[in-house]
Amino acid sequence: MTDIPRRAAHRTAKLASLPLGVAGRVAAGWGKRLSGRSADEINAELTARTAEQLFAVLGQLKGGAMKFGQALSVFEAAVPDEMAEPYREALTKLQSAAPPMSADSVRRVLEQQLGRTWRDRFAEFDDVPAAAASIGQVHRAVWHDGRDVAVKLQYPGAGEALRSDLRQLSRFSRLFQSLAPGAEIKPLLAELQDRMVEELDYRTEADNQRTFAAAFDGDENVLIPKVVASAPQVMVTEWVEGTPFSAIIADGDRRQRNEAGRRLAEFHFSAPERSGLLHADPHPGNFLLAPDGRLIVLDFGAVARLPDGLPADMGRMLRLAMEDRAEELLEMLRAERFVHTDSELRAEDVLAYLGPFVDPVREPRFHFSRSWMQRQAERVGDLRSPDFRTGRALNLPPDYLLIHRVTLGATGILCQLDAEFEAQEIIVRWQPGFADPEPAAD
Repeated sequence: MTDIPRRAAHRTAKLASLPLGVAGRVAAGWGKRLSGRSADEINAELTARTAEQLFAVLGQLKGGAMKFGQALSVFEAAVPDEMAEPYREALTKLQSAAPPMSADSVRRVLEQQLGRTWRDRFAEFDDVPAAAASIGQVHRAVWHDGRDVAVKLQYPGAGEALRSDLRQLSRFSRLFQSLAPGAEIKPLLAELQDRMVEELDYRTEADNQRTFAAAFDGDENVLIPKVVASAPQVMVTEWVEGTPFSAIIADGDRRQRNEAGRRLAEFHFSAPERSGLLHADPHPGNFLLAPDGRLIVLDFGAVARLPDGLPADMGRMLRLAMEDRAEELLEMLRAERFVHTDSELRAEDVLAYLGPFVDPVREPRFHFSRSWMQRQAERVGDLRSPDFRTGRALNLPPDYLLIHRVTLGATGILCQLDAEFEAQEIIVRWQPGFADPEPAAD
């Protein structure tokens, strides 16, 4: 495979095969029930085959399809355990694996982006990719001054494929909804689409990474690789090594899990104040734990620009919910447009809906687990639940959408890690407004 399949009809047919394939397997399952096989046995087989097809289609198409799969992968912690394992394996692959470009395609991209003498910039260049991303792949090389570097190249046709995929995937949002119960898939797709233009220009990503690297330069807890060179579709950064979060999620020990979770949470909450930016692509493939314990952060194509840090109103609402101040919480939610204007909500129902989400700050040390995430997903996704009706009446203002998605994604990773640490201490320190829930006087 030399580049992304670009013809719209070809890509649409690939994506359409997902729901058709699921329907076919369900029909086959009924036939097997008639032949005497148990429902549990058949459901397990259907789930495994659906997950296999999900990876095969999204991984082959790359572009927006693969990016959506990566974004979705953080929600597997919310899927019931009996269904999660096949999806967990398939979606984890999407975080770091995809069919690579050919060596000829790699050389063409480098020549187009860095000029005919691109080889003079490198002392060594490995034609075999070291990793794959949603719209590009990474090669290991040695810069002309002897530094080990990572060279990220964008797949030919990535822009066209990204736009096409996100349009097509919105048609199949119900299929993916089962992988993320309680999450709104269509807004997630719309938000990803809004940021695709920024992510297609690696010069913008390089500028974002330079900002993060400067903010965390010399930090004892976070390591951001420095940018060496950049072009619209090629970016060269320092090479770094560590244990991928996907490996820690799979078989990390208790110390690794807790340390990885604590480092990720502190980075998430502290970065906006320190850099004015929020890393907005949280999935396990973008985080590693260095041998010295520092959190390594990769991929800065998607960011939220927060020059004043995280909104103080978020901290105030979090504090009000934690202290069970229901009437004040509802009043603030209305003032900040989190409640639809025509909705009639009771303060106690809103508190019951939001209360469990603030569990991590109710006690000095909190255990982020799949069972906790599953309980939240079940109660807000159950059509018969009062929480479901309350959730439908709430609104997420557009300026909070990205922050909400990133926070939810980071929380999903913490639950995949099964991490236990002092989340309250981190939020008290870095979340504006939490220490003082009262709005500032005019």
